[in-house]
Amino acid sequence: MMRRRAFLGSMVALSLPATVRGQAPADGREPPFLRGRLQAAALPGIADRLPKKPRVIDLAAMGRRPGAYGGEVRVLVGSQRDTRLMTINGYSRLVGYDEKLDLHPDILESFTAENDRVFTFKLREGHRWSNGDALTSEDFRYAWEDVMLNEDLRRGGLPRELLAAGEPPVFEVVDAYTVRYTWTAPNPDFLPKLAAPQPLVIAMPSRYLRQFHEKYQDEFRLAALIKQYRAKHWRDLHTKMSRSYRPENPDLPTLDPWRNTTAPPAEQFVFERNPFFHRVDENGLQLPYIDRVLLNVSSSEIIPAKAGAGESDLQFSGIDFTDYAFLKDSESRYPVKVSLWTKTQGALLALLPNLNSVDDVWRKLFQDVRIRRALSVAIDRTEINKAVFYGLATESADAILPESPLFEPRYRTAWSQHDPDLANRLLDEAGLSDRDDDGYRLLPDGRTAQIIVETAGENTLETDVLELVTDHWRAVGLSLFIKTSQRDIFRNRAMAGQIMVSMWSGLDNGIPTADMNPGMLAPTADEQLQWPVWGIHYLSNGQKGTAPDLPEAVMLVDLLEQWKRTTDMAERTAVWRKMLDLYSEQVFSIGIVNESRQPVLRSAHLRNMPETGLYGFDPTCYLGVYKPDTFWLEREA
Repeated sequence: MMRRRAFLGSMVALSLPATVRGQAPADGREPPFLRGRLQAAALPGIADRLPKKPRVIDLAAMGRRPGAYGGEVRVLVGSQRDTRLMTINGYSRLVGYDEKLDLHPDILESFTAENDRVFTFKLREGHRWSNGDALTSEDFRYAWEDVMLNEDLRRGGLPRELLAAGEPPVFEVVDAYTVRYTWTAPNPDFLPKLAAPQPLVIAMPSRYLRQFHEKYQDEFRLAALIKQYRAKHWRDLHTKMSRSYRPENPDLPTLDPWRNTTAPPAEQFVFERNPFFHRVDENGLQLPYIDRVLLNVSSSEIIPAKAGAGESDLQFSGIDFTDYAFLKDSESRYPVKVSLWTKTQGALLALLPNLNSVDDVWRKLFQDVRIRRALSVAIDRTEINKAVFYGLATESADAILPESPLFEPRYRTAWSQHDPDLANRLLDEAGLSDRDDDGYRLLPDGRTAQIIVETAGENTLETDVLELVTDHWRAVGLSLFIKTSQRDIFRNRAMAGQIMVSMWSGLDNGIPTADMNPGMLAPTADEQLQWPVWGIHYLSNGQKGTAPDLPEAVMLVDLLEQWKRTTDMAERTAVWRKMLDLYSEQVFSIGIVNESRQPVLRSAHLRNMPETGLYGFDPTCYLGVYKPDTFWLEREA
């Protein structure tokens, strides 16, 4: 039977004031921040800035208060690359998740999905980019035909998310506000990737970008632009000027709540409200409430100190649990509040034995499940939780969290108990029964069993935890040596198979639903440090790396492909369960704790920001699903 899902925009608009329905609003509905431009006729009134059917955010239904316009919020960032935090947290998407991880139309007015093969998107008539240009089907056609199918701009071919069974979709412009993508096989990744932290871009501001495209621009003018922006080729120019995830081009039109007004390099990036943003509250006030967000660039090492000294109004990046006591103390000195959110990673820290190690002996050992299980049960997670996390985290394998509908307690407890006797027995059975005079086990080639654990050296938590693991592994005859390096070097060494064991975070998405891709459980990316060579083989469609030869890893890839082929939710859930069982029992990642806490600092005047929440990159987009455009500043009289 065909499975057809239809997702419509909010129907609340039918009962809202006239302003929401596109009629002339009262003056009080205009943001004072825009008054000068409105008086100078540099902007149309709110009735012409909003779509005919804006997205209505019913704050009262969410247990929050409708707010008021005005104010600015300061955020400390470690570098200009962190401008991407505005794209992630602004969370304006064609479709997006809510706090319950249900998908809804956002930029889109509605969409239908037929068997995950045919996707029809209807735009909001009257929706505009931040510069006032209309958002229409032409912006989707430009992104498809002139960018994605352009061999100069997409030398690596189409993104994987636009391929189903290796084939691209048929793209159609149905009318000025409707487009359709049709695949011959299911493409369940399509909608989640549109809602992702780094979303799949299938619509671009075509009117603005044509000036940088050889198809539309005069060759002499294009040459002048290439020289002006110091690009080597028109493709580099177009890529530079169209980059939306890291919004460094102030002239690039956006659909986000705030638009960057500052060109790099700079010590402060000023993001101002997008006067054409498509969301309103139940009273017809156009979101965002806050006028400006200031990203102040600082050294990463002193962000916690600056935040604790009252130099930030909203801080979540650049601070960690180790800073919590200091930040909490700042409440007595500055008008700030500090709360603890729950991190969504499967493990805050995980040990990742490299199954693709260039060391033949260690590679064979790490591919033996008995070794991986022994390394895990040798660890005393209770001691680590109490000593490092004050008992506030949860001792667990690298596993999904209870907030996921797929959660089962067995995933958390699989081979995560502290059992040195079991660890010793497993190591003996795996052939490491011989020891030297100091009690350390010997490898088959006579070397001492010294495990070098490498980290990117970005967090003192890593070394604090590893010092305890050193004692735990010594108790079962294994020597641990800690090595730190810079992130780029660390990544390159891991992908080259030169790292024996990495310490990194665990599963990126600890709160998945069955509709989300389970690829994080299989070798699918080179950034998966337990099997980077297998991962890049999958990522490159077999052009790089090598295919997995471990039966359980092959099975995970096969199950992933099975998930992609089915459109039945029960079958997808069953595949997820099989993959979670296999991943847990095989201990491909050795988690330490999860449900760890992330401090979040905010101005005491900031309203509508939850006291607690789920904090992670994917799928919550840090603060994104909590809609920062609805946060507002309540000033004392």
